[in-house]
Amino acid sequence: MANTSGRVLGVNGNMVTVEFDNAISKNEVGYIQVGSDRLKGEVIRINGNTAALQVFEMTNGISVGDRVEFTDEMLSVALGPGLLQQIYDGLQNPLPQLAEQCGFFLQRGVYLDAIPNKNWDFTPTAGVGDTLYPGDTFGTVPEGLFTHQIMVPFTFANVPYKVLSIKEKGSYGVRDIVCVVEDQKGAKKELSMVFTWPVKKAIKLYEERLRPDETLVTKIRIIDTFLPVAKGGTYCTPGPFGAGKTVLQHMTSRNADVDIVIIAACGERAGEVVEVLKEFPELTDPKTGRSLMERTIIICNTSSMPVASREASVYTAVTIAEYYRQMGLNILLLADSTSRWAQAMREMSGRLEEIPGEEAFPAYLESRIAEFYERACKVRLKDGRIGSVTIGGTVSPAGGNFEEPVTQATLKVVGAFHGLSRERSDARKYPAIDPLSSWSKYEGVIKGSKVEYARRILFRGSEINQMMKVVGEEGTSVVDYVTYQKGELLDACYLQQNSFDPVDSSIPIERQRYLFDLLFKVLASEFAFDDKKQVRSFFNTIRQHFLDWNNVPFKGERFAQIEKEIETLYKGKQVAVDPDAEKLI
Repeated sequence: MANTSGRVLGVNGNMVTVEFDNAISKNEVGYIQVGSDRLKGEVIRINGNTAALQVFEMTNGISVGDRVEFTDEMLSVALGPGLLQQIYDGLQNPLPQLAEQCGFFLQRGVYLDAIPNKNWDFTPTAGVGDTLYPGDTFGTVPEGLFTHQIMVPFTFANVPYKVLSIKEKGSYGVRDIVCVVEDQKGAKKELSMVFTWPVKKAIKLYEERLRPDETLVTKIRIIDTFLPVAKGGTYCTPGPFGAGKTVLQHMTSRNADVDIVIIAACGERAGEVVEVLKEFPELTDPKTGRSLMERTIIICNTSSMPVASREASVYTAVTIAEYYRQMGLNILLLADSTSRWAQAMREMSGRLEEIPGEEAFPAYLESRIAEFYERACKVRLKDGRIGSVTIGGTVSPAGGNFEEPVTQATLKVVGAFHGLSRERSDARKYPAIDPLSSWSKYEGVIKGSKVEYARRILFRGSEINQMMKVVGEEGTSVVDYVTYQKGELLDACYLQQNSFDPVDSSIPIERQRYLFDLLFKVLASEFAFDDKKQVRSFFNTIRQHFLDWNNVPFKGERFAQIEKEIETLYKGKQVAVDPDAEKLI
């Protein structure tokens, strides 16, 4: 039963002003009664005895005087076994079951259990008389590839609880009572495998927050070597429409060295989401050889939901990620795209008549974005295990303008910036990450001094390329032309990959290091050429050898043959080695 009731005073889009009795709190859930429908909303502002609710459904038909029931509960998600392989909307409604019940067009006001009612093979890990705290494990169940830990609800007060009874090993329903505990005052609490947690509140039941210092391997060379991401770190991928953000996310989710991938399609409702829903169940997980969906959770908005639900989907995703982190797992959360989430905030801020900031975004845009990315972390849990949540968000600035507020606010808080370039995308370069403007604060898989040497060649090669556009190739010295060709070689053979090639689409660390070492020897070499024609011929030949090398299995017979041909090629023209690079080889 609701503790507080209210009445609708006004409707402005999906914001409803309500007059209420008794007391309510911010972020509390309320339901507006419209005929036989109950429309879910969240309190976002309170002023006296009136409150503003953002409603997560279309508000057609709401009238002044309609009854509102407040639940005395925060906007929350259900946590427990059965989350993996699910496809949810922003309110954690399972979309396949919702479609079965409602048909092709989803009905408003229909809310289903997020976790399916099924039996799980429960194994107790605690005994009668044991003392437990919130977040401690008292049992486990197998969930696909993982051992899902059944924990004391995080919402409990941080006091000791004594186990009075616990079920023996066996099969039980997910909502059956499997354990009974009591606190120091003798109050008993019954525990099932499911509990809820408010999405706007970070889960902080860990012993220590650690520095993200372990590279998150993505098997994408330009990222792992030049623009690394750390487990428990953050990164953003801004870029214009059609520059390849979604493809890059797909490849990252497939190849990243993490346990679970959570995709929050918080801003995309059309082609991108359809592509994700169709492709992910068909993709083979290279780690297990089984379906990638077995360790994936997808959260996406539907066209029947207003833009306010974009915010809910972001927080729903990160809360589920933190839950699995508490089991000592490494989670990758991909948010696509946070620009749409920010635009939803701008729309709601306008309806609240708040003083606007830059480009009409709310003045608190930066703090909201920072609060989201700060929930990424690498932590040491009370039992010594390490868990992490890595957050990667895509940004879709209009026209690819990285100076707009959402991109700039994101760049202030993330640890790596993978900026996609329209020019590189149009040139069919994958990934279309601009190596000159992008950066990372994390350590990569290859020695930093060698990477920095290669990066200088890229920058100098770009400068010479810009100069040649003005003075022409004939106005360039042979030495500068060699540097330009070295930069092009590095770009074509290392920074780019073929996402359709079974070998080149994902490159293990050992192969990345092997390739970079040989390529570095070419970059560090000083060559003797008579004219630019010889330079062009040499680099065209060696570039093709490297490209062929990238497409053959690692350390096979053909691999060794091409490697020998490359060494013969560059040593035949080499006259010296750059002294600055010689000590790095």
